[in-house]
Amino acid sequence: MDVSNNDDRRKYSRVGFATEIKIVLKTKDQLVLEGNSKDLSRKGLFVTTDQRFEPGTLCSVKIYLTGGVEKIELSIDGTIVRQTDTGIGIVFDSMDVDTYSHLKNIVHYNRVDESD
Repeated sequence: MDVSNNDDRRKYSRVGFATEIKIVLKTKDQLVLEGNSKDLSRKGLFVTTDQRFEPGTLCSVKIYLTGGVEKIELSIDGTIVRQTDTGIGIVFDSMDVDTYSHLKNIVHYNRVDESD
């Protein structure tokens, strides 16, 4: 998996992490986007999609974790901060303590140490 922490603008390590994502845009129409994450940090994620949304759009993100006995759903409020040809970047604005703990563990266990 890739770790992108060589970008000086980033305060948080980003790890390659693909999982099912559901995004509800907090707009008049409450648009729903389902897709997959490309990478993830404790502060945000990048979602691969061909749909485009304006930076600054508020959203609610659901991240579905599988592979355990039961499916875990993380709920996070966020803001779309960028879009590219391949997807959108979302920064996390707020989440509960349990969700933050899950994200912290995901990043920790999926990172690649540069010393390896």
